[in-house]
Amino acid sequence: MNIEILQPKAFDLVGSRILIAGNAVGFESHLTIRVSDGHDEVTAAATVGSLSIRQFQAAVDIPSNAAFTLSRLFVTVTDDSAGGPNPPTVTVPVLYGPKILPGYVGYWEHMVISGETLSALANRYYEDASKYPVIQAANQQFVADPNLIFPGQLLRIPRDF
Repeated sequence: MNIEILQPKAFDLVGSRILIAGNAVGFESHLTIRVSDGHDEVTAAATVGSLSIRQFQAAVDIPSNAAFTLSRLFVTVTDDSAGGPNPPTVTVPVLYGPKILPGYVGYWEHMVISGETLSALANRYYEDASKYPVIQAANQQFVADPNLIFPGQLLRIPRDF
């Protein structure tokens, strides 16, 4: 069985409902979907039919009592019907918005222009310059240093309303 996860993409910013979609090859395959940070895990399932490439989709609802301690989660899709000791598995890292910003519901996209800083963006979007770490955490895959953002970068600004 071959598995290709099309959604979410690596380092997508996700909320408490994670939509998962992709392609798989298999014969009436059962897929197990795990969302984990290494401390807690939430599971769901999807199915794939016949012998040709088939699409699959599922939604994983993260309960409010999930004990995730990290904002970086891993979405893992495994073909349980493949048998054997090493079933086909694909893992995609994602960023969990509710651990980055309490009450997370989505994000705005912001194209950086010359002279902007994360603290200025935090002041603009949150009316609080000290909330720049929220923006950095939502873009951690390419903003390692909060003092280094560049014109043309597309940043995700988490929102809670």
